Amino acid sequence: MKKKFFGFLTAAFIIFMFIAPFATASDIELAKKSTLEKILKRGELIIGTESGYPPFEMTDKKGKIVGFDIDLAKEMAKAMGVKLKIENVAFDGIIPALTTEKFDIIISGITTTQERNLKINFSDPYMVVGQTILLNEKHKGKITSYKQLNNEKYVITSKIGTTGEQAVKRFMPKAKYKSFEESGQAALEVAMGNADAVVYDLPFCATFIATQGKGLVFLDKPFTYEPLSFGVRKGDPDFLNWLNNFLVQFKNDGRYDKIHDRWFNNMDWTKNVD
Repeated sequence: MKKKFFGFLTAAFIIFMFIAPFATASDIELAKKSTLEKILKRGELIIGTESGYPPFEMTDKKGKIVGFDIDLAKEMAKAMGVKLKIENVAFDGIIPALTTEKFDIIISGITTTQERNLKINFSDPYMVVGQTILLNEKHKGKITSYKQLNNEKYVITSKIGTTGEQAVKRFMPKAKYKSFEESGQAALEVAMGNADAVVYDLPFCATFIATQGKGLVFLDKPFTYEPLSFGVRKGDPDFLNWLNNFLVQFKNDGRYDKIHDRWFNNMDWTKNVD
């Protein structure tokens, strides 16, 4: 029995010694192909975003893209020791653009969903938000929940290709739905009385009601759970590892809170944005 046992251990050891070098070589080759290595060699981090989601990313009066995500990307590039380049892409085309290597990473208030996760990978969340509602003021006191909007007599708006659009179709399938290329247009449609409600992420609705809220009522309790993460191409564990470690440090050394306060607890930035 002992001979058989030691024989088994010897065979297992031989197999391990044979396989291990190949596994290590494979890991090294995978690391060399990482987007992280390409960024470092290039000396530039290229992010994909869509300027149209205040206060995460928007265009200021000088034509420069600014916002919470942009400041976060600057910190990321600084940690890598590289320059930052921003590619402005329509949101409904942002995942295809990532997969065809138009840029290195999506930093655009993108929600981790199971559908999107089939196409790309996501980092750990850097923020959790949810869908909220801006109502036309004629519904003040009459509509208090998203459930009441699930009626064919109501017209609901949101931005095309977003989780806001998905929420309308999932929770309010009986309502008439109108999609817009920009979230601001969807909200203005409600403010002008051409629709009854807009469904969109809490930060956007909170910012819009604070800056352009005339004629609107804010139902500010989120009715969905939506983690916002960085989107990267599949098959790149090294880049994901770096991003997740960056997030841990960034969230715990004071930088996250400082940037968050600038964009979410202070409305001074609205003076410089169209």
